[in-house]
Amino acid sequence: MRRKILELLEKNSRLATKDIAIMLDMSKEEVEKEIEQMEKEQVICGYNTLINWEKTDKDLVTALIEVKVTPQRGEGFDKIAERIYRFNEVKAVYLMSGGFDLTVIIEGKTMKEVALFVAQKLSTLESVLSTSTHFVLKKYKDHGIPFEEFKKDERMVVSP
Repeated sequence: MRRKILELLEKNSRLATKDIAIMLDMSKEEVEKEIEQMEKEQVICGYNTLINWEKTDKDLVTALIEVKVTPQRGEGFDKIAERIYRFNEVKAVYLMSGGFDLTVIIEGKTMKEVALFVAQKLSTLESVLSTSTHFVLKKYKDHGIPFEEFKKDERMVVSP
């Protein structure tokens, strides 16, 4: 039952508990109790709204930063990852396999603001060996949601 509740909430966190109860043939109280328990266990960590900022007047630059670090003795990558995710600019931190250790996703008002964050805050951390910054130019799909549907070209094909 938990998995079904989670799947419904992941698709639409605005679903009312009474609607979830109807969909899963449960009582509203059972659903509320289960959700409350999952929040306590941090299975459910928050409720967010996905916004296409390009359709607003807010200027926002998103960057993906590859970070190579020296893991700390007894702490591994966890301590440095925690230090990085505490910065307000940081939206996500992931431990990676491959050519670098962490992926850090940040948001800023301008490319210069992002560059200053990397130069002044991120790269100066003791365990950070190197960084490589990639700017997001356009988002097509995020969290499983396409941002715009592309219209099929309805023009008639003309060939010589």
